[in-house]
Amino acid sequence: MNAQEKRSALVLALVFFMRMLGLFMLIPVLALYAERLPGATPFLIGVAIGIYGLTQAGFQIPLGSLSDRVGRRPVIVAGLCLFAIGALIAAAAKTIWPVIVGRAVQGAGAVSGATLALAADLSRESQRTKVMAIIGISIGGAFSVAFVVGPVLNGLFGLGGLFLASGALALLAIAVLVAGLPRAPAPARGSAVPSLLETLTEPDLRVLYLGVLTLHLVLAASFVAIPVTLREGLGLDAARHYTVYLPVLAVSILLVGPLIMLSSRRGLARTLFYGSIGGLAAAELLLWLWWDSRPGIYAALTLYFVAFNFLEASLPGFISRAAPASGKGAALGAYSTFQFIGVFLGGLCGGSVAGAWGYAAVPLVCAAIGLAWLVMSLNVPATALVRPARH
Repeated sequence: MNAQEKRSALVLALVFFMRMLGLFMLIPVLALYAERLPGATPFLIGVAIGIYGLTQAGFQIPLGSLSDRVGRRPVIVAGLCLFAIGALIAAAAKTIWPVIVGRAVQGAGAVSGATLALAADLSRESQRTKVMAIIGISIGGAFSVAFVVGPVLNGLFGLGGLFLASGALALLAIAVLVAGLPRAPAPARGSAVPSLLETLTEPDLRVLYLGVLTLHLVLAASFVAIPVTLREGLGLDAARHYTVYLPVLAVSILLVGPLIMLSSRRGLARTLFYGSIGGLAAAELLLWLWWDSRPGIYAALTLYFVAFNFLEASLPGFISRAAPASGKGAALGAYSTFQFIGVFLGGLCGGSVAGAWGYAAVPLVCAAIGLAWLVMSLNVPATALVRPARH
C-alpha cells in the first residue's frame, strides 16, 4: 500500500473502531441492566438490544446510495451525529422505552456501508483487500475491547454513563474523520449506478448478505443469554464479567490474526469460511451443554470469538471484491442492511426464546441456526470468496 492508502485505512479503521466500540460495549451489560427498568420483560430487553439493527437496516441502503451521489464524507458525519443524539436520549432513560427509542435513533445513523465504500474509493483494486482487512480487524478489535471495558464502565458509571461514552466516541470519530482523512474522489456523476434490485439480486452478493445476517442474528441472540449465564451459571456479578471475557478474547485475538493471513492463500479462504461457521455453531452447542461449568464457558466463548472475529473481519472484503465499481456504496449499504437486520432479528429471537423456554435454551437455538447457515453455505460458489472487483 502507498502512503495515502495506509493513512486512509488507519483513519477509517479508527472511525469504525470508535463507533463500534460505542455499540458493542453495551451488548454484554444491556440485558442485565435493562431487566431492572420499569416495564422491562425478556421480550422488550430483546427489542432494546435489537431495535438498533432495525433502523440500521432501514437506512443503510438509502444512505449508501446517497453517498454514491453526494459524497461519502457528509453522509458519514450526519450519521455519526445521529448516533450521538440517540446516545443522549438513552442515557436519560428511567424506563425501558426511552432506551428503545434512543437505540433506534442511534441506528438511524446507518453509515457502515458509506464508510466501507469510502475505503474502497481511497484504495487501488490491488490493495483493497488489505484495506478492508485492516478495517475488519478494527471491528473485531472493538468487539474484543468492548466486552472487557463495557462491564467495567457499567460498574463505575452505570448504563447511562455507557451511553454517554458511546456518544462521545461518535463525536470523536467525526473529528478524526474530518482532520485525518485525505479527500476522496468526487462521485462519478456520469457512471451508471446499479439499481437497488440489481444490488439485492446479484447471486454472489446475495449469499454473502445471508451470511452476515446470520452472523449478527446469532450474536444478538447469544448476548441476551450469555450475561445471564455468567451471573447464574458461574455466580459472577456484572462488574466481574470481564474476568471471563478478557482471557478468552486475548486468546481469540492471537488466533484470528494468523487465520486472516492464511485466508489470503489460494484455496484456504473457502475452507476457513466453512470452518468458522462450523466453529460458531459448535461454540453455541458447548454453551448449552456447559452453561454452569467454568472451563466449559471459557472453551465455548474462546471458540465463539475466534469464529466471529474471523468472519467479521473477512466478509467486508468479500463484498468489496464482488460488488460493481460504480455501486460499491449501494452494495456495502445492502451488506450492512442485512447485518443489522440480523441484529434486530437476533434480539427478538433471543428475547422470545428466553421468555418462552428460559435463557439456557437460547444457545441451543443459536447452534441450530449456525448449522443451517453451514448447510446453506455449501452451495456458495468459490467466486463469491475470491472474485476480483468488476468495473
